[in-house]
Amino acid sequence: MASLEEEFTLSSVVLSAGSEGLLGVEQSSKADQFLVTDNGRTVILYKVSDQKPLGSWSVKQGQIITCPAVCNFQTGEYIVVHDNKVLRIWNNEDVNLDKVFKATLSAEVCRILSVQGTEPLVLFKEGAVRGLEALLAEPQQKIETVISDEEVIKWTKFFIVFRHPVLIFITEKHGNYFAYVQMFNSRVLSKYTLLFGQDENSVIESFTASVDRKFIALMSLSSDGCIYETLIPIRPTDPEKNRSLVRSLLFKAVVSGNTQHGVALTVLDQDHVAVLGSPLAASKECLSIWNIKFQTLHTSKELPQGTSGQLWYYGENLFMLHGRSLTVIPYKCEVSSLAGALGKLKHSQDPGTHVTPHFVNWETPQECGLEAQNSEPSRRIKDSEKHIEVELRKFLAIKQTPDFHTVIGDTVTGLLERCKAEPSFYPRNCLMQLTQTHVLSYSLCPDLMEIALQKKDVQLLQLCLQHFPDIPELVTCACLKIFLSIADDSLQETDVNMESVFDCSNSVHDEKMEEQTEILQNGFNPEEDKCNKCDQELNEKPQAKTKETTSCPVIPKRAALLNAILHSAYSETFLLPHLKDIPAQHITLFLKYLYFLYLKCSENATLTLPGIHPPTLNQIMDWICLLLDANFTVVVMMPEAKRLLINLYRLVKSQISVYSELNKIEVSFRELQKLNQEKNNRGLYSIEVLELF
Repeated sequence: MASLEEEFTLSSVVLSAGSEGLLGVEQSSKADQFLVTDNGRTVILYKVSDQKPLGSWSVKQGQIITCPAVCNFQTGEYIVVHDNKVLRIWNNEDVNLDKVFKATLSAEVCRILSVQGTEPLVLFKEGAVRGLEALLAEPQQKIETVISDEEVIKWTKFFIVFRHPVLIFITEKHGNYFAYVQMFNSRVLSKYTLLFGQDENSVIESFTASVDRKFIALMSLSSDGCIYETLIPIRPTDPEKNRSLVRSLLFKAVVSGNTQHGVALTVLDQDHVAVLGSPLAASKECLSIWNIKFQTLHTSKELPQGTSGQLWYYGENLFMLHGRSLTVIPYKCEVSSLAGALGKLKHSQDPGTHVTPHFVNWETPQECGLEAQNSEPSRRIKDSEKHIEVELRKFLAIKQTPDFHTVIGDTVTGLLERCKAEPSFYPRNCLMQLTQTHVLSYSLCPDLMEIALQKKDVQLLQLCLQHFPDIPELVTCACLKIFLSIADDSLQETDVNMESVFDCSNSVHDEKMEEQTEILQNGFNPEEDKCNKCDQELNEKPQAKTKETTSCPVIPKRAALLNAILHSAYSETFLLPHLKDIPAQHITLFLKYLYFLYLKCSENATLTLPGIHPPTLNQIMDWICLLLDANFTVVVMMPEAKRLLINLYRLVKSQISVYSELNKIEVSFRELQKLNQEKNNRGLYSIEVLELF
């Protein structure tokens, strides 16, 4: 069931003569803030919850903004283009746009597109695309022509699919429409011709699109008042070939074909679309929400002052021009169920809204029992965080369902998509429960760790390291950076799994440490070594050494997180380059902790650590080698790392000496083995003398 809540005015808008509306409304780096670009010279930053502007910037008299301002989510800066070729970048502290960064480009810009998780893209009017960084490095670079003459870009959309940017833009030429899909991970540009089928005379008024793992679902609202859908493959079999795609009818007659100010269409979620326009030829303009799955009109709101035919949505807010005001209408789209589609669920409605179980076309059979719908948390992604958590807990209590793995996968995908769309939404408890089902892996939901890294959620990252067998080395190193850099005070307030940590608060007495020093030498006496400059330096201050080896250099909770790194799987070839990016002071801290663990292992005859699931000696030694291989030239220059390196030098030298002695003994044991094999040739009694050297 969908509902439109009470509208409120964000601001009054002064439109220039001949203007058809605003250039755009775009999300800022904060979920509650939006950039509004008028059709003239001004960009205004609004905070929706306070219903007030936070900042306003204008270009000079005589200049005109030619594409909507957007936010660079990587830097928090704003970007706009005026006079088609002049690009400006600024931040909240800047006052005058004439004094901010400026770059004059060699070709006219159509749109700047920006989404969370990647750098902004610049789409030129001739169809070429550039990343912002590459463009700023050489603003006057030659821009190629992609689309044909007289072909005009009508609509664009920017997605992130499998962590890779995907751009789609629609062009029109002499009444024919074409779709271009740009995959940036493979640099593949595919072109499609959109065929109308039987309605060849209709004109497309508005586009919208959603994306899943295989297809871009392109929806279009045509001049005949119908909504059509075209499925465009994300990964075409033959990218070089211009293929034709036929659209299919999705809704019939949702708006009148005679709307005075145009119509607008936008996808809200997988089950709902919002339509702006007049339902009948004589009626006033309305905003309506339709259910795609059950082909019904859920709710509508009259807009008596008329609109500009423009509609934007972010989070749970719809933006539009109502008369001379920029209006915000909050909406809610609940779980799609048969009872909700028929209007039989009880909901409190605003007096200005109408709920109508209006059927358009119901030809596709649906298997949609109400109990089955409510039992799957993947269908309740639009609910509140607490409600989702309750539904998920109920579902996890009964794992006998045959599609358990599928539902878990769909649920985590839906939650992560909403996290990216609504930065303020972060269902931490739900994500942790899903991670502990032993169903997920990194390859199934790569966005899970990406979002956890952005939030610095060390508890969720620890769970992922413990449960995911296929984490890339780059992500493992990103976790390590956070584990080493996060403040102790923040860690003390965090609940992490402490099973792998033993009680390292117990200090060892001085005399015991003196015995341990001899044990660590493994029978090797450094005094007998003629090249022991480092040993002499250590022996000058035995008390300092005792103190260093008896206390853990990190707090227990950080130790638990570092142990999760030690247990993770990796390939040395792929891990080493990323270890070089970790700051030297953090590498030194990690080495100190590993050396501490080595000393604790050496205290036991079994060379193991106490605890339920502690790191092994092999893991400790392997990571010491990895860190030194990747960072030795940096660490060796740090004065605070000098004593640590000397300790590690002694450790390695003692091990080499032990292995040297073992190699000598190995020869003797081989001889013993040979003699043992020949004993069958001896008599009943013999005396043998063996000399070991």
